[in-house]
Order: sequence, then structure tokens, then C-alpha cells
Amino acid sequence: MSSLKKLTRQKRSAAVLIMALIFIIVFAALAVSLAAMSGVNTQIATNQHKIDNARASAESGMEIQRFWLTPVMMPSSTPPSSYFNTIIANVQNDLAKHSISNITLYYDGSISAVPLDTATGQSFSGQLSIDPNDLYRLNVYSTGGNGEISRTIKVGFDIESYKHPIFNYGLATKGPLAYINNPTIVATNEAWEADLYIESSGNLMAMSVGGNCNFDGEIEIGNAAAVADFHGGVIIAGENGQPAIDHHVHIGVDAVDFPTPDTDRFRPYAIGDEINSSTDLSSYTNTLINCSIAAGTNPVFPKSQTIKGILFIEAPNIVTFSQNVALEGIIVADGDLSDPGTNRIDFMGNFASGPYPEGMEFDALRQEDGSSIVAPGFAASFQGNFSTLEGVVALSGVTFTGNVNALIKGTIINYSDDPMIIEGNTTMTFDRMASTKIPAGFDTYRVLTYTPSIYEESAM
Repeated sequence: MSSLKKLTRQKRSAAVLIMALIFIIVFAALAVSLAAMSGVNTQIATNQHKIDNARASAESGMEIQRFWLTPVMMPSSTPPSSYFNTIIANVQNDLAKHSISNITLYYDGSISAVPLDTATGQSFSGQLSIDPNDLYRLNVYSTGGNGEISRTIKVGFDIESYKHPIFNYGLATKGPLAYINNPTIVATNEAWEADLYIESSGNLMAMSVGGNCNFDGEIEIGNAAAVADFHGGVIIAGENGQPAIDHHVHIGVDAVDFPTPDTDRFRPYAIGDEINSSTDLSSYTNTLINCSIAAGTNPVFPKSQTIKGILFIEAPNIVTFSQNVALEGIIVADGDLSDPGTNRIDFMGNFASGPYPEGMEFDALRQEDGSSIVAPGFAASFQGNFSTLEGVVALSGVTFTGNVNALIKGTIINYSDDPMIIEGNTTMTFDRMASTKIPAGFDTYRVLTYTPSIYEESAM
């Protein structure tokens, strides 16, 4: 009996030993597997970290390139075939101007590797190129590196016309603005259409209003030391009295550029009669069709005139319209902004402007839309009733002495430092929602506009 018990204990011990060995083998295998998986996961995590670093380097490189490309401006006369070289030259000059030595942009558009983090080996390189299928698009590549791993990002910049900020305003003047009586300046659609900008850099009285006023838009004044003086009741943007002034008259805003229009582009359209000192205006037609006025003529038109197409006025000149003027097109004068002298256009009777008339002789001119009077270096006075304005008016001195009850579809610009004077009980209604964003004569620059929809990422 004793031997049987001993044998049973021995068999049980052997079984336990076998089971223990099996568990040891299983757990050992699990440990090896877990160790292997941990190593793989660590490697995956390391690789992902490197990929993320490479992508971050590419993104950083793209932001750097965007920073230097955004300020690029080219004259609108630059031919598309020269866009690329002009862009490269602009950026190279800007880098040199700011003493940037760690970024080298070559003439072929390539940017050599720029270190971002020497500890981790992060860097980026770049490449600029004109899209082979679109001469008005610049492709920008940024390749970020982190060791042996790299990522490349591609974005696009559209090469397009520059929209001058001055056309965000209904009225913009370098000199002060003086309303003698009761002005009403309202917007047809949204209040911003009637916003006013007054630079008044040389005059502390930026704005004066003699009577009651009602303005829909904001009033922005560039001269931080200037003031606005209201003598009557005040309504601005729907608020009354001092709160309206406190909330909607902004003094010391960022300066707005007053762009110099390109008047030479309009000369080829003046294919009609030239009015000069030998022209007998007393018997001349009362319809001017694509005409020009020679320098030094100083004509006085004795009867009402309908201007069809373009009237191109050479400087120097003093042009007087004694009676009414119906403008079906555009008046352009080639005055000098830096030396306006005595150049003037005086409208003694009623004035109204509208679109170009029908007819083949105006077909080429129709592309020049959004402007009614482009006359830098010329002052103008409107002494009769002023009723409609089809587009931008740009003058060096503006005076309204007659009744103004006008619908205005553009911006009124005064380049003169002298006050812009508006007498009478004025009502100006600005309807600029659908106005031309780049009015005729003001397509002066090309800029690069980032297009976020064009975004591609690839492994290199």
C-alpha cells in the first residue's frame, strides 16, 4: 500500500513538472512575441515621427516662401513670358534688402536646403515654376527633410491684377472734407458702400460738417492728430449724437495708397476729332465722339454737350462746359499728379454720366469699364445739378457747388491736399455692390494670390 501511494505521488509530480514546462514555454513565446511587437511599434512610431517632422519641415518651408512671395508686385505691363524672371528678381532683391543670408533663391527658381533644426536634422528646400498649362499661375514646392525621409508640398499662386484698397470706399480724399450744409451719404445695399476715407496729413481739421448729417458708412481719418467737427445733428451708421461719433469716426487708421492711374492706355481710343485752338466751338457739334483736346487749347464749350465714348484732354488745359453735359463713356486727362498747376475741368451746368452707347465705334473701348472721369492733375468743379455717376471719378481737387442728388456706382477720389468742398444740401447714394473691382485705368500691378485649393502632398 505504501509503494502504491509513493508511485502515485511520483506520477503527479511528473505531470506538474510537464505542465510547468509547457507554461514556461508558452510565456516565453509570448514574451518574445511581445518584445518583437514592441520593437516593431517603436520602429513604426519612430518612422511616423520622422514623417511628421518632414511634413512639418515642408509646411514651415512653404510658410517661409509664402512670406517672401506675398509682397511681390509687378507692373501690369510685364508680359507673361517675363513673369517668372520678374518674380525671382523681386524676391532676390527683397532678401538682399533685409540681409537674409540663410535663404538662397537661384535664377532657375530653386532654393537650396535651409536648416530648420540642426539637432534633429530638419531642413527644407524649394522650387518655383510657372505652370506649363497656365502662364498666370506660379507653382511653389517645398520639400521637408528629416534624415532619410522627406515630404513635398505643392501649392499654387495665381498671378492677377492688384485690387487697390482705395476702392473699398465710396469717397476718398487726401485733403480735408468740408460739407457746408446738410449731407446725406447713404448706401443702396450694405453700409460699407458709403464708407469715407480722409487722409488730411497736412491739416488738423480733417472733416467739417456745417449742418445736420446722416452717414450710413464708417468715417476713417488717417491723420492721428486730426479731428472731425460736426455743427448739427449727427447720425452715423444708425446711431445718434456723440455715440455715433465715438463708435464710427475712426482717427489714426492705416494710410491708404492713392494709386496713379495709367492714362496713356486711353490715347489710342481717341480716334475722332481733335479740338484745338483753330476749332470754332460756336458752330461745332454738340456731340463729341471719341474726341481729344490738344494741349493749351483752353476751350469753352458754349452749348450743351453729349460726350460719347472717350474725351481725351491733354495737359495743360482749362476746359469749361458752359451748359449741361451728358457723359456716355469716360473723360480722361493726362495731368501730372506731382505738378497739377492750373489744369481744370469746370462743369457749369448739369452733369450726369452713364454707360457707353451702342455702336461699333465704341466696341474696343467697352473693355475700359468702371470709370467715368480719370484726370489726375486736373481739378474739377460741378456747379449745376449732379445726378448720376456710372463709375470712378479721380481728380486733383473736387468742388460741388450745385445741388447733388446723385446715384454713384464708383469711388470719388481726390488727390489734392486742398479741401474737397461740397456745398448745398447733398444726397449721395452709393451703389457699389456690383461695381468693377479694378476700374479702367487702375490695372497698374500684378500680384501673387495664394490659392489654398491647390494643395498636393507627396513622398520624395
